[in-house]
Amino acid sequence: MIGTSCDGDVFTLELQRPDRRNALNTEICELLREETEKSVTDGARVIVLTGQGSAFCAGADLSGDVYADGFTDTLLEMLHTIDSVPVPVIAAINGPAIGAGSQLALAADLRVVAPEARFAIPAAKLGISVDRWTVHRLAALIGGGPARTILLGAEEVGADEALAHGLANKRGDLAVAQQWAHSIARLAPLSLQHLKMVLNDDGTQSPPPPEQLAALHAAWKSYDAQEARAARAEKRPPVFRGQ
Repeated sequence: MIGTSCDGDVFTLELQRPDRRNALNTEICELLREETEKSVTDGARVIVLTGQGSAFCAGADLSGDVYADGFTDTLLEMLHTIDSVPVPVIAAINGPAIGAGSQLALAADLRVVAPEARFAIPAAKLGISVDRWTVHRLAALIGGGPARTILLGAEEVGADEALAHGLANKRGDLAVAQQWAHSIARLAPLSLQHLKMVLNDDGTQSPPPPEQLAALHAAWKSYDAQEARAARAEKRPPVFRGQ
């Protein structure tokens, strides 16, 4: 489910689940974390992440185990691994990056977007929420106003808007991302390691206050979260109660 290839010291990791639009479950999160760590051990100076088919990552697989105990922790462990490895990570966004797919893109250090790329974190449409790391990283990258539009307004952002806001760094496909990766791989590794550490010290590293953590857990365990699941199965709009 994770394809790996290397060209010198540039390693490419590809989500290979096109039948589910590369949606994430516990197994894929664990595999991606392991392959990211292995790439660094095997000598990667830059890692490129992408998705097979027409989507980068359609988010968490809502038909799978995402509501089971442990999925969120596994997802966050994978994201924090990508965030903390000592080499730059480039996400080649070849299509939609929705929900956990946007979180995966945020964990990367740089983002290259194809014209079909779009970002969304529709947690409020699903009766759930996202962690402090995601909120702070999004706001750090694009500013509080656009972050509120994406999170509180549950609105999508296309490739052009992502570039305008700084959510994306360059236009292009996987080949463009890999070419950029080779250019970066020729730079001084220790310089890049330090710069990544400082750039990622953006308010995402501190633990959430107890009241924020309680509110996050309350959303995931709420009636509204169950209602969203039922509405999705019944192909109707959810009716939220705030409970």
